[in-house]
Amino acid sequence: MEQQVKTNTKSIMKNDIKDFLINNMVTILFVIIGYLGFRFSGLTLPFFVNDLISRVARNGFLVLALIIPVLAGMGLNFAIVLGAMAGQMAIIMVVHWGFVSWQGIILAALIAAPLALIFGYLTGKLLNKTKGQEMITSMILGFFANGIYQFIFLILVGSVIPMNNQDLILSSGVGVRVTVDLANNLRYGLDNIIRLSFPVSLLLVSILFVGVNLYRYINNRKAPKLNYNKTKTIIALVAFSLTTLWSLSIIYSPWLFRSSNILRTNKMFNDITIPIVTFLIIGALCLFNVFITKTKMGQDFRTVGQDMHIAKISGIDANRVRVIAIVISTVLAAWGQIIYLQNLGTLSTYGSHENIGMFSIAAILIGGASVTKATIGQALLGTILFHTIFIVSPLAGRNLFGDAQLGEYFRAFVAYGVIGVSLGMHAWKKQIQSKSLK
Repeated sequence: MEQQVKTNTKSIMKNDIKDFLINNMVTILFVIIGYLGFRFSGLTLPFFVNDLISRVARNGFLVLALIIPVLAGMGLNFAIVLGAMAGQMAIIMVVHWGFVSWQGIILAALIAAPLALIFGYLTGKLLNKTKGQEMITSMILGFFANGIYQFIFLILVGSVIPMNNQDLILSSGVGVRVTVDLANNLRYGLDNIIRLSFPVSLLLVSILFVGVNLYRYINNRKAPKLNYNKTKTIIALVAFSLTTLWSLSIIYSPWLFRSSNILRTNKMFNDITIPIVTFLIIGALCLFNVFITKTKMGQDFRTVGQDMHIAKISGIDANRVRVIAIVISTVLAAWGQIIYLQNLGTLSTYGSHENIGMFSIAAILIGGASVTKATIGQALLGTILFHTIFIVSPLAGRNLFGDAQLGEYFRAFVAYGVIGVSLGMHAWKKQIQSKSLK
């Protein structure tokens, strides 16, 4: 009897490990690629962390904008490019009127919202006509909208649409410049409102999460809950406690360490600053996504995403729900593009929006999402992994093959090939799961 129990336990563990590997194969692949790339790049950890924080702050909001359409069964929304165009239109207006800093960012967000709402509504209406082909339709729509966008800003602005601004308009008097410098008006408009050093920010976040998990643990002991996972809570407590100790060791390193290498590394960590307001806005979007899933609208998204026929029988207007999902995603993408550009500091008038959809979708897929399921954790993890590879690949290519250009080619593969690789691996995963059920 005891032997049988041991055999069953081993079988369950093997199945759990197999399921974990199958369910997370895409993420595991890119974790390995990112780790190997970092090892061969020769980058120092503080430099890597500093660059990664900047990229996550820049792109996190855009990737999170993809979640709601996936929830509503519309797949990966390539049409967030239209939202990015709305954000850029608003930024051009704000720069033309001379608004600066966070006031200009807020005004740009207010202007972009109604533009994105209109674009999202029209996109949603179109996607309702092409059910089952939403992703390819939204991709082609992005190309079509890009043509109209270029026609407006290359031909109409300065001729039909009056704009007398030497910093924005080409020398011919017609068309907006290819590059618009935001350094004197909107650059770091959000990022510079509040900045804290990396170890202090890490310490505050760690203390917050330790408190939350400790409260959950104590509260569950008083009133046990069925959906409570004790193991995960304990692991989180240990992890965040260790992170708290690490951040304290960085802050107080002059009193704790005598090694010059450790002191130099810790000084580099202390020199890293975190754009607090930007990350708070990203956190607010995470809370919004959690909140909306618990409302009636969120339940409608889920129902429509699972089966439109059942949704119609239940009295849900599936077409209306799908339009709302795309509208929300497009408005969020417009705001995300404003956050992206204020961090970048330069607006490429005819190019900044082109790869937004591709890069954001590649990032969320790397995090383990699929065309039918996407979570906040997958979006954030995917953003980290995607930009890790972007940071390390040129230097890793140079150190391994003596040519940094190979790293640039690998970047191109990551940006465009990862979507095909991820979707192919997800299809393979479904085949494995279907075979195991038979």
